Amino acid sequence: MTSPDTPENATDAPARTGIAAMDWAEAAADPQYRAAVVDLLGALAYGELAAFERLAEDAKLAPTLADKAELAKMASAEFHHFERLRDRLTEIGVEPTEAMDPFVAALDGFHKQTAPSDWLEGLVKAYVGDSIASDFYREVAVRLDSDTRELVLAVLADTGHADFAVEKVRAAIEADPRVGGRLALWARRLMGEALSQSQRVVAERDALSTMLVGGVADGFDLAEVGKMFSRITEAHTKRMAALGLAA
Repeated sequence: MTSPDTPENATDAPARTGIAAMDWAEAAADPQYRAAVVDLLGALAYGELAAFERLAEDAKLAPTLADKAELAKMASAEFHHFERLRDRLTEIGVEPTEAMDPFVAALDGFHKQTAPSDWLEGLVKAYVGDSIASDFYREVAVRLDSDTRELVLAVLADTGHADFAVEKVRAAIEADPRVGGRLALWARRLMGEALSQSQRVVAERDALSTMLVGGVADGFDLAEVGKMFSRITEAHTKRMAALGLAA
């Protein structure tokens, strides 16, 4: 779900320096940076695998065969993203399940706490919750080596769920305006849970936290971390408006 104002697409983006100007072979010489990338790819890989499972489950709630088929197609795309990340981890000499394992409890906990009760809540969760995570990873990607950055941005590409969710949710609200209030409350809860989960994951992984607050990959300082979360919140508000919901 890229947008014209993301750092990767900005036409006036500054020239890349430091790690961001290197390829993987150069950047991986720093063991701390390598550890951070392994964590990042592990978190992304399990996130994609979980997204595949969730979309396959959501397809069971679909009201029509056409909707069921559309979600199945999206689930397939998420699994393809998982395969690319799994293959990349193997390529750099890392066992994929070992890289994913540290993130299983946090992600499973998030999905357990935010299990949708119906079809529309499932759509909003995928659109809002997944987009918050994607925004976070795109922020990090700007400071990665060129090979890793290209992979991360590729697997964050929208599988078609954004337009699909907006169309279905807006149609449901138009048919019954009362639905809007319930879904707005649900989306706010998702926002809080998603941000908390992202912060917990980073805090528990030293290499990732170092990448964000400085010392690796031209990391953010603490002030920049605050700005990053402000940008993520602003993007969430825009998505809520696209759905026809109050942020």
